Amino acid sequence: MDKSDAAFRTIGEVSDELGVAQHVLRYWETRFPQLKPIQRAGNRRYYRPADVTLARRIHTLLNRDGYTVKGVQKLLATRSAPEAEPAVPVAKAVPPSSMPNVTPSAPLDELRAIRAQLAALLAAG
Repeated sequence: MDKSDAAFRTIGEVSDELGVAQHVLRYWETRFPQLKPIQRAGNRRYYRPADVTLARRIHTLLNRDGYTVKGVQKLLATRSAPEAEPAVPVAKAVPPSSMPNVTPSAPLDELRAIRAQLAALLAAG
């Protein structure tokens, strides 16, 4: 039986949902002051829905978008709504007019070709 979206979650539940170890969530609490779950007796942590949303956002920024901890700290410090759409990192922001011969799918197609080559190499070796 799943919990309601408004229900508090334990650190174990958030850990399982994000696929990160519990100690990583505790580390994030030390690095991101915005992430403050409620602590009850015995230091049991209960994550409010806003905390879970923020933890998802941090996870996405660190593991999908390639930000560093320091980069996420700066991003969250400058944004009033951390669950809003992510800002494009300055290093990745390239105006389309500066790349006239590149189609939007070209980098993706190139990465898919590299992935296929890697898969073939792994299967062969």
